Amino acid sequence: MKDGVNGVALAVFLLFFLAVTVMGFLAARWRAAENANNLDEWGLGGRSFGTWITWFLLGGDLYTAYTFVAVPAAIYAAGASGFFAVPYTILVYPLIFTFLPRLWSVSHKHGYVTTSDFVRGRFGSKGLSLAVAVTGILATMPYIALQLVGIQAVLDVMGVGGGENTNWFIKDLPLLIAFGVLAAYTYSSGLRAPALIAFVKDTLIYIVIAVAIIYIPIKLGGFDDIFAKAGDALSQKNPTTKAPKGALASGEKQQWAYATLALGSALALFMYPHSITATLSSRSREVIRRNTTILPLYSLMLGLLALLGFMAIAAGVEVDNGQLAIPQLFENMFPDWFAGVAFAAIGIGALVPAAIMSIAAANLFTRNIYKDFLKPDATPEQETKISKLVSLMVKVGALIFVLTMDKTVAINFQLLGGIWILQTFPALVGGLFTRWFHRWALLAGWAVGMIYGTAVAYGVPSPTNPSQKHFGGPSDEIPGLGEIGYIGLTAFVLNVVVTVALTVILRAVKAPDGVDETSPSDYRADAGDPGVEVELPPATAGAPGGH
Repeated sequence: MKDGVNGVALAVFLLFFLAVTVMGFLAARWRAAENANNLDEWGLGGRSFGTWITWFLLGGDLYTAYTFVAVPAAIYAAGASGFFAVPYTILVYPLIFTFLPRLWSVSHKHGYVTTSDFVRGRFGSKGLSLAVAVTGILATMPYIALQLVGIQAVLDVMGVGGGENTNWFIKDLPLLIAFGVLAAYTYSSGLRAPALIAFVKDTLIYIVIAVAIIYIPIKLGGFDDIFAKAGDALSQKNPTTKAPKGALASGEKQQWAYATLALGSALALFMYPHSITATLSSRSREVIRRNTTILPLYSLMLGLLALLGFMAIAAGVEVDNGQLAIPQLFENMFPDWFAGVAFAAIGIGALVPAAIMSIAAANLFTRNIYKDFLKPDATPEQETKISKLVSLMVKVGALIFVLTMDKTVAINFQLLGGIWILQTFPALVGGLFTRWFHRWALLAGWAVGMIYGTAVAYGVPSPTNPSQKHFGGPSDEIPGLGEIGYIGLTAFVLNVVVTVALTVILRAVKAPDGVDETSPSDYRADAGDPGVEVELPPATAGAPGGH
């Protein structure tokens, strides 16, 4: 790491940061409606985004600064096992092609803003809707925190904020400023801000990766040398575990863990509230279908990005915190001005998803906690005001999380978030295709999955840090198989088994069912179909199921 502040890189970084800040505030006037005081406008951008805006927004939403930093960092630390992120993003798009258009259609028909709105309308259960909402908020909070970790990693490498012995306020002041700007333009512009900034973010990332995948191997002697040096380094034994640090290719013992982690992550990705928020902002069912066919371009980008982990090893990058490996690689290998461009790509790559995540969490609280349980007669204006305030509180919570806790804790909680959010899959995706599941069975299955997943994850120690006894990784032994697999997927299987078994019992005893406010035609409706456009009276506009 270079001594002092990298002034050139910092200047370039600040230039891009200033540009996106201006764009964030100007976005309030972009496609602005006459009445912006409702969640359709502030929280979903007026449900008006076309194919390319949605593509950039979803890309900016799913491929975050944490992706940019953590995927190659995992490969830097352990080798090929970190590549699980590439196959899971390949698996996810055929999966979402089957259900996202149906979710868009029924949500557009009934004015649903969140997944919990749909669950409540489909199963007639506020309790199940509340469970989905709380899970979404809990899973999103550490995800937002990790975006701030990404910004902090870049600032650390540029030398901004001083060393570890610097006064905490001075050290964290740049992050506080970045947070304040993010909070301000998200409050002002809603989802339109990250949608507009996503164009800059994704363009920068594609440029940086295209340059890195050509320029860095030339400087390091080609991919043959990179893989040879990486293989040698990963074969060295960890002094703590006495086992090799990693491998260029996953061994037989890692195959179950690799495959189940990839599959479970694919099932979980579009359960996250921010993924659904970006999806529901599109203007038609066809926009969603097109995006599921062109989003795999980001998987190609992710595969190239992952190779940076091997390049960091070959370049001799030495960092105590693996999250700094790629920013440090950029500073070591690139001219200062282009290192600034790369840092800007990571920094802006944190701002876009953090904004969307905070909006999504705020919408869940407003529609499915505040309106359902605290103020059922809330007007659209009141809903929007509450959602704006909650979006600020969510970001403050994430900031406190980052500033007061060890970064490893944030990463562990994000892994736990993936386990949690996967437990909403039966209610959401199952509900999109069948009404057979009983609402009480779904709630019981969710509870079993949550409890099992949390308890097992709590008991997993870190394989590399003896002092870390809990939440040390995403995998553990699969009951009955004796293989190591993803905890979230095991919890999901238990969830489904309990849901199916209890549904059979509850149907047999004729337990009371909730009222389904949807109809079969709702799941195929498009924006131009007769009767689909929602005309809501002022007192109920934007309410779940209002039409």
